[in-house]
Amino acid sequence: MEARIYNIRTWINETNPAKLKNNYSDLLALSGFDILNFQDHYFDPAGYTALWLLGESHFAIHTFPEENKSYIELSSCTEEYYKFFKENIYANGFNKA
Repeated sequence: MEARIYNIRTWINETNPAKLKNNYSDLLALSGFDILNFQDHYFDPAGYTALWLLGESHFAIHTFPEENKSYIELSSCTEEYYKFFKENIYANGFNKA
């Protein structure tokens, strides 16, 4: 078996923490990922970061509210789950920033 990581990094035009958390938690589960742990942090006065530890690697979000965009990154060792996630990354009105 060859070690391989599938990765997507992109910017989206959403910074609302609740929308980001709910949308991407649902998408990770629908993609087939095994969510092992979740950690998030709210910055004062603004900003949000979140990390999902997956059985198949990890997913992270970092918001930049002052620029009305967020950086998201998925690393996965499971191609099938990665492909489903990638095909649906901009679902629910999220657009590329």
